[in-house]
Order: sequence, then C-alpha cells, then structure tokens
Amino acid sequence: MPQLSSRAGILAGVDGSPQSDAAVRWASQEAVMRRAPLTLVHVIVPVIAGWSLGPMHGDVIEWQQSNADDVIKRARKAVQSCVAESQLPEVHTEVLHGSIVPALVYVSGSEQMIVVGSRGTGALGGARMGSVSAGLVHHARCPVAVIHDGQRRSGDDRESVLLGVDGSPASEAATAIAFEEASWRKTDLVALHAWSDVAVFPILGMDWREHESQGHEILGERLAGWQEQYPDVHVRRRLVCDQPARWLIREAEHAQLVVVGSRGRGGFASMLLGSVSSAVAQSANVPVIVVRGR
Repeated sequence: MPQLSSRAGILAGVDGSPQSDAAVRWASQEAVMRRAPLTLVHVIVPVIAGWSLGPMHGDVIEWQQSNADDVIKRARKAVQSCVAESQLPEVHTEVLHGSIVPALVYVSGSEQMIVVGSRGTGALGGARMGSVSAGLVHHARCPVAVIHDGQRRSGDDRESVLLGVDGSPASEAATAIAFEEASWRKTDLVALHAWSDVAVFPILGMDWREHESQGHEILGERLAGWQEQYPDVHVRRRLVCDQPARWLIREAEHAQLVVVGSRGRGGFASMLLGSVSSAVAQSANVPVIVVRGR
C-alpha cells in the first residue's frame, strides 16, 4: 500500500461555480482515499481604492464577505453530498484576501495537492481552462488536479490510471503519484511513452526497431523500482512513436485519471509548464494531475 505523505492534506479552491462543485467532489474522494484533511479555500479579491465606487465601497465589501460565506457553505454541502457520513474527512475552511492565483500558490506549499475546476465564475464559455487553473498548473508548489465539470463519467471504476513517461525529473515525480493513485484506486496503471515529441514520417534508412527497442528500455528503467514498491499495481506499457499529447488525450478516453509531469524532456529550465502537460490538462475529458519536478 502507498505510504501516506507527511504533507498537510488536500486543498480545494472554491468559487461557487459548477466547475468548483465538481472539483470539491473529486477532492473529497481524494481526501478519503489518502486519509487526509480537506481544506476549502475561497479568495476575496480586494476592492481597488482607485475604483469609482463612492458610498458603494462598503456595500461591495459586505457583499464580498456574504458571497464568500455562501461559497463556503455550498462547498461544504458538495462534500457531504458525495461522501458517506462515516467516511467524511476532516474539513477546514479558509477565506483569503488577495489576488487569486498568488494566494493559492502561497498556501499550496504546505499541501499534498491542490484541486481546482478547469474554469471559474469569470471564465469565457469557450475556454477549456480559466486563468486560475492555468496559473496554478504553471506556478503551484504542489501537484495540481484540474477537474472539468460535465466531463465523461467513468463507466467502470476500475478504468486505469494513465501516466505520461518521458524520463524527465517532472515525469519521475508524476510516476510516484500515478503509482499511489493506481494503488489507492485498485486499478491498472497504463504507462505511455513517446520516443519523439513531434510528428514523424518514414525516413530512408531509419531503423524503427532500434527506436522501439530504446523506448521499451526507457520504460523498463523508469518503472522497475516503482513496480517493486507497488506489487499490487498491474502495469501496462504503451509505446508510441510521436506526439505524446495527442496519444495521451486519446488514451484518456479509457482512463479515470491522467497524471503528467509539468515539463518534459524538451522544456527549457525557465518554462514551468511544457506543451504536452498544458494540452492534456486543457483537452482530456477526465481529471488531470499535473506534477512539478521535485
């Protein structure tokens, strides 16, 4: 069985939107699996002094506090609606004041995971990811789970956990979490590795068997120690030749969860989020956990 982390618990950012409700329900189940406390956090953005509110200034502040109370109450009800009373995790609530992303990034440093909806109350209807979820997957100090409201419902609770493997430090950290999640969920782990980041076409003289052999070798090396640590997890290896984001999004159709590193082998040191993890977090129709390299 997985070892429980010494980090505080699960943090869910809430704003009263349907996406937020979906994130709270998912975070509640995660807290139950991890036997970890759950903290519901809402951030109030301060009224800027330069705004021409006049005598309405006090009314706006009062409304913000009242709205925060309502958001927290709604989030608590969402927890209670999806977890049996006998299994309810320890629930804490917190209302912060400040810019939303920096405030959540700051508190994420002491948590096992932060969970947010893909879009909040201010997101445009066509946007797959809002500014808060996008900001967190770039900057959070712990793994970030992005939850899409209305995402495909799993037809089988035993559907696999899907892991993207590329050999980078972020991928190694993602592998640790993917094995934990598969063990907790009592399901298979599908480890997908693409030996090229771009579309490839037959090239004269290219030895495809050599690339395939190298891909299997990388997968074997990256998974060996983890398979010994988690003997209860059955691992299925998936080797593809190119475009890992496209394959991960496709394979997500048969998964209950996707886990990816925040920056792959092609990322520059200054880039906090690689193109693969960004595309998967935006487009996969199941929860996606994005993990920064330790």
